[in-house]
Amino acid sequence: MINPLRWLRNFIGWFKEGIPLRGKIIIAVLLLIILSGGGYGAFRFYDFTQNNPKFCVSCHLMKPAFAAWEKSEHKGLNCHECHHLSIPDQNRLLVNFILKRPDKVPERHGKIIVPWKYCINCHWEKDERFPNAYKVNRSRIHAKHFFIEKMECSQCHGYIVHNFTPEERFCTKCHKDREVHGAGMEKLACLNCHTDRTPDLRPGRKKCLFCHGEEKIRKELIADATIDVKYFKPDKKTIEKAIKIDVPPNAPMQFFCYECHKPHKTVRPDWGHCLDCHKIIPEVGKHPIHIKVVGMVCKDCHKPHNWRVTEELAKKDCITCHEYRDPKRFIQ
Repeated sequence: MINPLRWLRNFIGWFKEGIPLRGKIIIAVLLLIILSGGGYGAFRFYDFTQNNPKFCVSCHLMKPAFAAWEKSEHKGLNCHECHHLSIPDQNRLLVNFILKRPDKVPERHGKIIVPWKYCINCHWEKDERFPNAYKVNRSRIHAKHFFIEKMECSQCHGYIVHNFTPEERFCTKCHKDREVHGAGMEKLACLNCHTDRTPDLRPGRKKCLFCHGEEKIRKELIADATIDVKYFKPDKKTIEKAIKIDVPPNAPMQFFCYECHKPHKTVRPDWGHCLDCHKIIPEVGKHPIHIKVVGMVCKDCHKPHNWRVTEELAKKDCITCHEYRDPKRFIQ
């Protein structure tokens, strides 16, 4: 068996005594060139594997992911900015690819490929290389799901490979049976209604008026640039089709629209539910004869979103059944 140390000592002795000076210089230069070339080649190979996304696509299994990455918001990032594998993990993948020749990407088995701690390097902290990365610091939606519910970013962003903006109805992956029913709202995105503007993420009145109100409200919400209107605005056709309503500033009902309208159940209010709050109304003034005898419902006299029965309305509507009565005397 060759002893490496003895061989090295013999080589050094031969180099010192058996070769003329000129030959020693030539050999030293050749060795320097070989070592430098080898070192440079090793550096270029390492740099290619660690910093060039094209290395990842050298495995044919990654071609669909690479194509999706090229079209994504992250196309300017190197793969290793997000995907961090240890040297043993990298070698394990390489050996598995060479020996087993898989025809599809192995199952994750619940492993989070990109943990949140890498996402916040750009989307919470400031990274000068990516100044336009969206910051989630002031987002109630992220506060609810990330900080309170402890959800990983990839559960919503990237659950479809390299598709970082969630699909319009992605919320239903977790929020089962929360589809929207009726009145042309069936295909709306969840964030067409739910918003970053309210503490509980439910739609505020102005969010409903984004479709059902005037252009000035749409401009106001868009100027705020919250996530829901930045990425999930209803299209122009949907807005045009929406029934436009007028809610006077002094209307008596100042609560949120969803108190009456139940988009996940029945969009149109059940007028019997008015009595859930107005419990004694059926016994007050002239209400008993209108409700119990005639069989009228609230909206027959109280027009939605305005509600007050004014003298003008009374002269127009009440006379369809009887002669004019002063609405101020109705509850007496």
